[in-house]
Amino acid sequence: MKYIGVNNKAVAAKDAVVSALDHGFLYGMGLFETFRTYGGRPFLLECHLQRLADGCRTLGIPYEPDEQGLREWISLLMDKNELDEAYIRYTVTAGEDILGLPSASYNQPNHLLYVKALPAIPPGLYTEGKELQLLNHRRNTPEGPVRLKSLHYMNNILAKRELSRYPSAARGAEGLMLTAQGELAEGIVSNLFFISNKRLYTPDVATGILPGITREMVLELAVSSLQPEQGFYRWEQLAAADEIFLTNSIQELVPVTTIWNGERRITIGSGRCGEQTDLLMKLYRERTGRE
Repeated sequence: MKYIGVNNKAVAAKDAVVSALDHGFLYGMGLFETFRTYGGRPFLLECHLQRLADGCRTLGIPYEPDEQGLREWISLLMDKNELDEAYIRYTVTAGEDILGLPSASYNQPNHLLYVKALPAIPPGLYTEGKELQLLNHRRNTPEGPVRLKSLHYMNNILAKRELSRYPSAARGAEGLMLTAQGELAEGIVSNLFFISNKRLYTPDVATGILPGITREMVLELAVSSLQPEQGFYRWEQLAAADEIFLTNSIQELVPVTTIWNGERRITIGSGRCGEQTDLLMKLYRERTGRE
């Protein structure tokens, strides 16, 4: 990544800095969105910016979405970094303020744009699936009524460190966090879905999970065929599922064919991507324009 975007400009990575008094740095007051391009164009950008705007209102950060302006800025950064397709992170911080906790809203947010090459996809990921490791580390509760995609990422980092201690991590496994009450929550960087008896289930937002953009599209795509349900579920229900998959904006829908509880290994379905997951993957890719 040779260039990083800072307040609508493209800046050499070594020169891309914000103030030490930025409340994004001091107190984690900032939000970000992660998404990718298809054919060089950001996918579901309007949805990402709406979620960002809603979150900024909650944090008292002035922000009005400028979809066209952001598209142009993304294009500039992709050109500068010589990318045809990109993984994109757009961050809005609270900006510089007093050393101390403010009672009023912020005035001058900073906007940061990071673009890099899309990660390589392991061979067989969408057919053979990946592994999911149950973690002891629990999902924390959100700071407000709904989890924001905020700069507070200690919970996820601690979960990632626990995952690294399991043999499954070397094979690319995702880690699964439960709530403090032992209910299914989400992966470290993904939302969770499972299918049982031709019905689709996903943890309710009230469990404290991030309401993912890809998650919302999957729920929409599944309405006609799988009667999707959002609720409160236990590990035992997941272990008995016919199919499991994970979602995020970069890897789309990823089938899970093996789950681990400590050293106990459970194969899901046939051990390959299930029929309904495959159908949802195809429907999702039709939306993206990807073959």
